[in-house]
Amino acid sequence: MALEVLILGSGSALPALSANQTSQVISCGNQLFLVDCGEGTQVQLRKNKVKIQNINQVFISHLHGDHFFGLVGLLSTMHLLGRRAELTIHGPKGLAEIVEIQFRNAGSHLSFQMIFNTVEKAGEVIYEDAKVVVTSLPLKHRIPCFGFHFQEKKGLRKLDGQKLLEYNIPVYARKSISEGEDFRSEDGVLIKNAQLTNDPPKPTSYAFCSDTAYYEKLIPFIEEVDLLYHEATFLESERERAKKTFHSTAKDAATIALKANAKHLILGHFSNRYKNKDGFLQEARMVFKQANVAEEGKVFTV
Repeated sequence: MALEVLILGSGSALPALSANQTSQVISCGNQLFLVDCGEGTQVQLRKNKVKIQNINQVFISHLHGDHFFGLVGLLSTMHLLGRRAELTIHGPKGLAEIVEIQFRNAGSHLSFQMIFNTVEKAGEVIYEDAKVVVTSLPLKHRIPCFGFHFQEKKGLRKLDGQKLLEYNIPVYARKSISEGEDFRSEDGVLIKNAQLTNDPPKPTSYAFCSDTAYYEKLIPFIEEVDLLYHEATFLESERERAKKTFHSTAKDAATIALKANAKHLILGHFSNRYKNKDGFLQEARMVFKQANVAEEGKVFTV
């Protein structure tokens, strides 16, 4: 099953005409997950024809405004469009208070229930369903900040139709066979699962690492990830500024990707002092060849 990442915003703190603030939509396991919600996110959702009422899980990495200032507006729009389904918002301590104060002081009563799940530590499962599990990642920033790891669960085994006919497998047994069980006929003959099925597609994974300094403690949590998003606010020429503000350079991001043995890297959260992204790509690819830059509207598929 394909996992897709739609970039809604690739910029950092200061608003810019050429780049929106951080936000992404993850399509995985037949669900849409919204990750971060900077200003302008709902406009970007409309521009990219994302059905916002199909979003049931929102993940906020931390409480710097360029990562969540668009959330209240999005929630209000969901209400105005008549949403009834509950919405779960995963984020750091304090997020629920900020959102609830806004609506309470505006005298607004939403048409749907908000459920807040406070993310308190790295490595914990914060969402799980039949097809995907999401865990929190440790990041190093000026305030509490968490990344998110999306991991598809292993799918059912693929039934081999020809083999099912050849071995005269009854219909009632096919579900358990797809779940990995062997089959024993009425006369006691055991037929191994591998004789009747093929391996399912390899589960895919994605790691979202928003604002963070270079942080090697992150590596064990993202080893072998198929697709890694890692912030790259600055180039190496601004390394001291990156350290001071707890951000990363393109080289930092590429080094993390290399040490984690990631398959592909997306760079994002660019400072608006840079008018184009060529330098980021060149710097990163000197360390990690499979690097690309985030661009509004671009979709990455694994």
